[in-house]
Amino acid sequence: MSENLKTKTLSNLAWRFAERVGAQGVKFLVSLVLARLLMPSDYGKIALITVFITILNVFVDSGLGNALIQKKDADDLDFSTVFIFNFLLCIFLYLGMFFVAPIIAKFYNDETLTPVVRVLSLTIVISGLKNVQQAYVSKKLIFKKFFFATLIGTLGAAVLGIWMAYKGLGVWALVGQQLFNITVDTVVLWIIVKWRPKFQFSLIRLKSLFSYGIKLLFASLVDTVYKDIRQLIIGKVYSPVDLAYYNKGLEFPKFVSSNINNSIDSVLFPVLSTEQQDIVKVKAMVRRAMTISSFLMWPFMFGLAATGKTLVPLLLTEKWNDSVIFLYFFCFTEGFLPITTANLNAIKALGRSDYILKTEIIKKSIGLLLIFIAIPFGVYAIAASSVVYTLIAVYINAFPNKKLLGYSIFEMLRDVFPSFGMSLLMFIPVYFMNFIELPAVIILLLQIIVGILVYYLLSKVFKNESLSYLVSVMKGFINKRKEKE
Repeated sequence: MSENLKTKTLSNLAWRFAERVGAQGVKFLVSLVLARLLMPSDYGKIALITVFITILNVFVDSGLGNALIQKKDADDLDFSTVFIFNFLLCIFLYLGMFFVAPIIAKFYNDETLTPVVRVLSLTIVISGLKNVQQAYVSKKLIFKKFFFATLIGTLGAAVLGIWMAYKGLGVWALVGQQLFNITVDTVVLWIIVKWRPKFQFSLIRLKSLFSYGIKLLFASLVDTVYKDIRQLIIGKVYSPVDLAYYNKGLEFPKFVSSNINNSIDSVLFPVLSTEQQDIVKVKAMVRRAMTISSFLMWPFMFGLAATGKTLVPLLLTEKWNDSVIFLYFFCFTEGFLPITTANLNAIKALGRSDYILKTEIIKKSIGLLLIFIAIPFGVYAIAASSVVYTLIAVYINAFPNKKLLGYSIFEMLRDVFPSFGMSLLMFIPVYFMNFIELPAVIILLLQIIVGILVYYLLSKVFKNESLSYLVSVMKGFINKRKEKE
């Protein structure tokens, strides 16, 4: 990697990480407040509706956003064509949700869901205005733009959501928060990003982009349906309250993993695309991304699992204690995200979207079988099936890159195992601190301090290369700032 590209990559990664941490941090804090003001049933209702909207949002992108990023010579005609197509598609999808809202409400035996579906589905149309702007930012590696757009929308949504919940508006507080957030995000992004669509459309360009994007569309659709089918089953077979506990158990590890993983994911794909002709460089970048993100991810996941018994009742009150068991399951599954993300980005950057589709079909077929086997055994069994699925999926995701990059699953596991092992050793003393007879706040603070110290000391003792690399990068940034001053 050239020094200029390395600097640009690290700079964009820093901005993307700051954007994710800022936005997700605010959302997380707000979710803690809302969890105290609202009931689990309110969260359950939103989760039931979000399942359908999430699936439709896959079509909003249609794989074309990734196609624009991957195409080396994408121009205004390409971007404008995708923008027009996406916006018209979003209007069509919203109208579909508007008319099927009563059917969804009847499916869940809750007529109050009809207006909620119709209002919350407006986020689909707004996404149609935002999607191509996001692709443009990623293509040009100007993630600084995302920072301001996301933070402004998130802060405004936080105030609105808390105010509506305090006024006793229940589920509408969550609807208002989501709708306000994406609206302000989109408006701010349009103000600060100078690209504007032109009134031009090329069916030939659209077909060309679709040849790459359609496979990613189907792959993303398979992945999204698979993830959401768990929620559909829990909400229908069991109850919305069970679904609320399930989702709240996922929320904590997801908060951590999305900040680390999505930051690297957003930057890694466009950077790898610029180097797609040099396999040696691509492998080196994938390997670096995988080891660094695992070094950061695993201690957070094991630390979160170790503190869960103290953390959940302290932050959310004891009415959410039933979500702790789900937190354990998801801390494990989210920890493997760096391997999956690095592998899939490499495959996409090399233009092999067909591999993405094939692996998704194989993985999700296995995953669905595991879910249906688990259904008779209860909601915990469904969560446990995700652990088995994750282990299988890691191998399947890694398999194509043995051929494409010469990077085998055994090499990958060898690269990430030190982080896993050190995090596991750190977990043991931190977990047993839950049983100390002290106030919960004191216990949690001690757990955090001990966890950080143990992991850092283990990294120094075993001379972990990722720690050395991160320290050198930080020193480099500090020296450059001093030189500028």
